[in-house]
Amino acid sequence: MKPFAGFPAGKTRFTPIPDLFYIELLPAIDDLAELKLVLFMFWALNRQSGYPRYMTMAELEAEGGLLSGMPTDECSSPVEALHRAAERAVEHGILLHLTVASEELQTDYYFVNTPQGRKAVEQVKAGELILENTGFVREAYVEPERPRIVELYEQNIGLLQPLLAEELEEAEQTYPADWIYDAFRIAVENNARSWRYIKSILERWARTGKDDGNRPSRRAEGRPANGAWGRER
Repeated sequence: MKPFAGFPAGKTRFTPIPDLFYIELLPAIDDLAELKLVLFMFWALNRQSGYPRYMTMAELEAEGGLLSGMPTDECSSPVEALHRAAERAVEHGILLHLTVASEELQTDYYFVNTPQGRKAVEQVKAGELILENTGFVREAYVEPERPRIVELYEQNIGLLQPLLAEELEEAEQTYPADWIYDAFRIAVENNARSWRYIKSILERWARTGKDDGNRPSRRAEGRPANGAWGRER
């Protein structure tokens, strides 16, 4: 890539981006493809006129500059990277996604999560606003993110002591998220709100299997697995 020559003198166009993006979203986005897509959406929608403003997936796939900047590897194409970036942006609440399907065509629409974007999505779902493709509207399902182990502890047991924080962190990296959530639930149901009780449940499941006999991919002994709960978000 040639070094950037710098912005020219004189009048240039600007793309407005809310300050909240820099304060809350930019520090949280850890995926380069997602960041590129979100910035592109701000730029593209700012150059549209009228209402509503959106991009379809087909339009995004046709943007050569956007696709050429998608990080890829030997197992994924630029289009696949774009689709994953869109999924992550929707999961994080930055973009809104609607699918409108008819017998002949299915179209995926993406809006920025602004008041105007939210209004447009609600109007389409209510049948008050018709986009290019008419048909059944399907809103993207986003699985709610479960609280991390520290939050579960403070919600169900009490204030976390600093000496226990490292042990909780190790357990979060060792056991599946569903196990941790279920162990806390069992402790609450049995009125045994202590980390010792919850830890004993997890250790027993690691030895004998949980209900259906499944065991974690890595045992509690040895080095804990990285990224068990919420680490990839």
